[in-house]
Amino acid sequence: MAPFVDGYRDWLLERGYSPTTVVNSLIALGHLGRWMERNDISVNRLDDTAVGEFVAAQVRTTAGRLPLGSVTPLVAYLRDEGVVAPEPSAAATAVDELIESYRLWLSVERGLAAETVRGRIQTARRFLQSFGEVHGSVGLITGADVTRFLLAECERVSAASAGVTVSGLRSLLRYLASCGLADLGLAEAVPAVAHWRDAHLPGFPPPVEVDLLLASVNREGLIGARDYAVLLLLARLGLRAVEVARLRTGDVDWRAGVITIDGKGHQRGRLPVPDDVGEALVSYLTRRAASRTDRVFLTPRAPVRPIEAAGVRSIVRRAYRRAGLQPVAAHQLRHALASSMVREGASLVAVGQVLRHRHLESTRIYAKVDLERLRLAARRWPEAA
Repeated sequence: MAPFVDGYRDWLLERGYSPTTVVNSLIALGHLGRWMERNDISVNRLDDTAVGEFVAAQVRTTAGRLPLGSVTPLVAYLRDEGVVAPEPSAAATAVDELIESYRLWLSVERGLAAETVRGRIQTARRFLQSFGEVHGSVGLITGADVTRFLLAECERVSAASAGVTVSGLRSLLRYLASCGLADLGLAEAVPAVAHWRDAHLPGFPPPVEVDLLLASVNREGLIGARDYAVLLLLARLGLRAVEVARLRTGDVDWRAGVITIDGKGHQRGRLPVPDDVGEALVSYLTRRAASRTDRVFLTPRAPVRPIEAAGVRSIVRRAYRRAGLQPVAAHQLRHALASSMVREGASLVAVGQVLRHRHLESTRIYAKVDLERLRLAARRWPEAA
């Protein structure tokens, strides 16, 4: 295994493994090479079965002293190098094949964002699996199948989530119609979820709660510095979780003091960087190890990789638990920023610019958050004669 030593060391370091793990992993590589020599196994014959036999032999001969955890990155590296064959995949079912073709249609033909595609695929998988449980296989879909699925879904989710499910189901039915697996008009026949626009006040945490949330973070270590920077971007600039996850080092213009946001539908916008946000980013980036990726926010432990939108939401949930507060969605911090701006006298146009709304219609819900000024606009209830 000597030809692989230098490449394996570099591969481990690039992925943020600790020096101890690197040493243990190189020791495991040496053990593997000597075991292969004793058993007359050439490199091109190395596969999952051989690696499993090696691990079992080491457990027997060293009483478990070999750090077996170091074998996991070893196998991943040898797969990357083409030495070990890829993991055998389970036989794809008819549903899996249909899901994969639908995914390609959403991504390539429709050009939807990755987060949207992920949500639609989840809805499609639930629907097709429920269809298979009833009929045994994928076949022609009828209105009764759609009704059965929607009734079951609406019993377990909120009205907002049911609306997302209906939208995803319509998309799937349009695709299935193009494949001959559903009637052409079935998508349009899916009933809408009852929803009254602007029926409620927008929910948001009060400013004191946002301050408690930020104060709950211990900023001394790498994880704390990262979490604090993430929370500030959500609370001070009103970014969406996916926008925080997409942020790249080249998106911050330190000289001009502005940040470029890869927003909804990949629409790009620019915002000024407040001092505390800039300082938090610098504090995190100076602690963060060098990485092959240019994404700003990474997982703290090896193998190091960019965090996703779900990781941003997890950071918010953990911060709420630390602060002893009832957790709310990460998106509520965006509402909290807009509400604070309105209370401080900002116009709806200014709020829309900060939130990067394409239309003022999207911003007008925040006209309802200043209850004191709303009372001035309310008419007195007519009294009895």
